[in-house]
Formats: sequence, structure tokens, C-alpha cells
Amino acid sequence: MDLRAIILGLLFAFAWSSAFTSARIIVAEAPPLLILSLRFFCSGLIGVAIALALGQSFRLTRAQWRATVIFGICQNALYLGLNFVAMQWIEASLAAIIASAMPLAVALAGWVIFRDRVSPLGIAGLIAGMVGVALIMGMRLSGGADLLGVVFCLIAVAALTAATLSLRTASSGGNFMMVVGLQMLIGAAALLVPGLMLETWDVTWTPRLTLAFAYTTLVPGLLATLIWFYLVDRIGAVKAATFHFLNPFFGVAVAAVFLSEALGWLDVVGVMIITAGILAVQLSKQMPPTQS
Repeated sequence: MDLRAIILGLLFAFAWSSAFTSARIIVAEAPPLLILSLRFFCSGLIGVAIALALGQSFRLTRAQWRATVIFGICQNALYLGLNFVAMQWIEASLAAIIASAMPLAVALAGWVIFRDRVSPLGIAGLIAGMVGVALIMGMRLSGGADLLGVVFCLIAVAALTAATLSLRTASSGGNFMMVVGLQMLIGAAALLVPGLMLETWDVTWTPRLTLAFAYTTLVPGLLATLIWFYLVDRIGAVKAATFHFLNPFFGVAVAAVFLSEALGWLDVVGVMIITAGILAVQLSKQMPPTQS
């Protein structure tokens, strides 16, 4: 992994993790599904326009189209939609911590569903990660965290896991920016119908909301997604996923700085355990397979 990939990976981890803080700000002042649909529409138009300016086309491979639709629905509509709704009731740091379990869920799905070989280090990482998430969720629930919000975040992780498993075919074949733009537009369309059915558009564009909306549209929405697709193509999905081990730390840190969310010592311990578990799982994937 070269220096450029490392820098981009760090930028991706920070941008991805900061999305929970900006989302928390947005849903305090706007209906979550409709504002998220608008965000995806704006990001998608920008992405497609940039792709066309770069000479990219709508001619994706069949595998790319399939993966782009899955990614747009699972990550954008289900994962982010559920997280936006949940963050009306739970703190951004808790949503970020639960979402950071995605690499563990991917590894577990590979082990259980696809019968992937998992080394002892990987198994230890899975156990540690689950213990860390359970520790924090147990403490937050006993402290009054909304159960429905937590359940929504857990379902969102399952959706993001499915989206991540489709990434390999989405990133192969070029047209990176076009793929990014199209999956944003798919997410916008998928969220518009339930948003119109369940919500009322009653928004006052304060400077705080405008800044948070612009940031989440351009940085976590467009830039982070593009970097992720690029990293998967450049260094592979396994190595790229290693950067997810930074998400618990960045997610909690950004929420503490910008939202003044309180952190207890069990939060710190839980984040350290999750971080170590994610790192162990990702490192185990890079180890040569043992001969049986």
C-alpha cells in the first residue's frame, strides 16, 4: 500500500465518520427522508455532471448496473435512510459506533454464508468487535438510549453489509464517477416515495442547516464514496476495508467536538475494543491462507 493510498484511506475514514455528526444536525431541523433524498439528488447530479465532463458514459457493464442498483438501494436508501431516521432519537456517536461494526458483519457473513476461511486472529477480532459493540449498546440502553433507534441502526448495518459485498463488481470496469453519481440518484428516488408518504416538507434554511447540508452532500456523500470506489479498485476491497478500523474513533471524536456529546469511560473502552477487533479481522484477511 503506497503513501497516496494511505492518505486517501485516512481522508475516507474521517469523511465517512463525520457524516453522523452532520446528519444529526440536519435531522434536528428537517424531515430525515425528504432531506436525505434531496441530498442524494444534488450529489447525484454533481457526480453525473463531473463524470460526463471527464468523458465517462452511461455504458456500464451489466455487473456494474446490478451492483450500482444494489449499492444505491442498500447503502443510500436503507442504510443512510434508517440512520437519518434513527438520529432523531439517538446520539451521533452511538450511530457511528454501531455503523462501525460493518466490517465485522462483512467478515461474519463471509464466514457463515460463503464459508470463507477465518484464521484464529480473525475469529478473535470478530469476538472482540461484538463484545465492544454489545458493551456500548448495553451501557447506552441502560442510560436511556432509544431502543427503536438502535434497532434501526442495526438493520442499517445489515443493509450496508449487503451493499459492501456488491462493491467489487461496481468498481471494476472504470466509470468510477458515473457509478457514484448514478447510485446517488437511485438512492434519491428510493427515498422520495416513503418521504412523501410519511413526512411533510417544513424546512427553514438556517445557516447551521445549510452548512451541514452542503458538507454532507459534498464530503461524506460524494467525495468519500468516490475515494472508496477508487481505493477498492487500486488496492483491493480487503486492504481498503482496513481503514474502517478508524471509524469508531473518528465518529466518536467528531461528535464530541462538534456536538458536545458526552463520553463515558465505558465508551472509550468499547471503542478501543471495536477498533482492535476490526483491525484484527482486516489483518487476518491479508495473511496467507494456511495449508490444510
